[in-house]
Amino acid sequence: MKKQFTILITAFLILAVHTVFAQKGNAGKTEVIILHINDMHAKIDGFAKLKHLADSLRHRHPYVFIVAAGDNFTGNPYVDMVADKGAPMIDLMNQAGFCLSCFGNHEFDLGQVFLQKRIDQARFPFICANMKTGSSGLKQPPAYDVLKAGSLQIPVLGLIEINGNGIPDTHPSKVTGLTFSDPLKTAGEYVELKKKYGSLIALTHLGVETDEKLAREYPQFDVIIGGHSHTILKNALTENGVMIVQTGSYQRFIGKLTLVFRGNIIEEKSDTLIAMESLNGSDPALESATGKYENNPEFEKVVGIAISPVSGKQDLGALFTDAVAWAAKTNFAFQNKGGIRIQSLNEGEIKVKDIYRLDPFGNQVVVYSLSGKQIGSLILNSYKKEREIDLIPSGMTYMIIKGENGKPAELKMYNQSGKPLDPDKKYTVALNSYISAAYTFENSDHGTIRDITTEECLISFLLYRHKVQYKDAQRAKLRDKK
Repeated sequence: MKKQFTILITAFLILAVHTVFAQKGNAGKTEVIILHINDMHAKIDGFAKLKHLADSLRHRHPYVFIVAAGDNFTGNPYVDMVADKGAPMIDLMNQAGFCLSCFGNHEFDLGQVFLQKRIDQARFPFICANMKTGSSGLKQPPAYDVLKAGSLQIPVLGLIEINGNGIPDTHPSKVTGLTFSDPLKTAGEYVELKKKYGSLIALTHLGVETDEKLAREYPQFDVIIGGHSHTILKNALTENGVMIVQTGSYQRFIGKLTLVFRGNIIEEKSDTLIAMESLNGSDPALESATGKYENNPEFEKVVGIAISPVSGKQDLGALFTDAVAWAAKTNFAFQNKGGIRIQSLNEGEIKVKDIYRLDPFGNQVVVYSLSGKQIGSLILNSYKKEREIDLIPSGMTYMIIKGENGKPAELKMYNQSGKPLDPDKKYTVALNSYISAAYTFENSDHGTIRDITTEECLISFLLYRHKVQYKDAQRAKLRDKK
């Protein structure tokens, strides 16, 4: 009996020593694993696999964290279109074990009342250093949070992108009362955290190009975990000694960031992308919870038939704008490419859930009376932002001819008969409320808001037409000057 007890104690000591070495290594090292994901856009069917992966890693590594780099919402009717908007997403993130998220621009799509409910629901903090809530309906979020791995403390700073209008890319009405500062300038106010803690991580929704600028300006960051640009970084970037990682979007990949600390200083860092489809294990409880949210018969109703696949932003945009122009009874309609959230509709049945995936924003229709010249200003100003086609029309076509040697681009607009639009004639034009609020164009008419959303236009149009076919629509073209 005494011998058995001695063997048991010896085995326990060996296990204890092994555990300490796994945590700290032979020379006071601590290994930390951060599983990161970004731009999930309300996709929920990967959470059961993510949790299983995290739990499996914890059998061998004591310090495993899960973080999200923004845009958790918008893109899935099972999350966006329920009565308590966004609640399924946070419930599943809680169950999966997330410990931190930064804000993305699409967090604000919920509206401030629902966004605050989701923040309160979350068992993890949302962080943002360059947002002040002021007179809005949101409580002020912390600028950063500190991950704790035993006695080790790791500060993580949150940053969100802002566009030329000084706000994130969301409907301006969604951010009323909020103010946003330049994320790069704001980051400089927090780099002293590196001295205090020994390390510093940024959790950003800025896009990879801005992350690179952040790294060039502030080498104090050890790692930037990014989002917004939907960039799949199979190999982490290194800029000015700073590692930049990002996983793409829609839960296709999970990032596994491994940090090895000596004391409180990061000595080694590596990042691996793990394809979600390559994971075999799944958490049964979370899989069951996901299935319950996806079992909503309202979203399975068939509203139309696609005779052939509707693929690409031009063809989807043509369907989109035909529906809006038909429902609003206008000469023309325009849809911005960024508001088209899927790549294709498959041949066959089109269901309600497909419409809400195509158009998850709940934008209202706004009708204007605009001259041909004013319509031209809308198209050209949209082109100038990215130097590419943005607006897809209905009821007309247009061609932009690129300018050369600093000269402005030339625009040609035609009606459905192929005749040029009269620059002085007035036309009725339907826009979604995001374009109406966020785009710059000449207009003397302030627009009339119709009591219908663009999703409702699509559903009504498909129920009326029943069968649709859009292939190589190409209503908007861009070419070089000959």
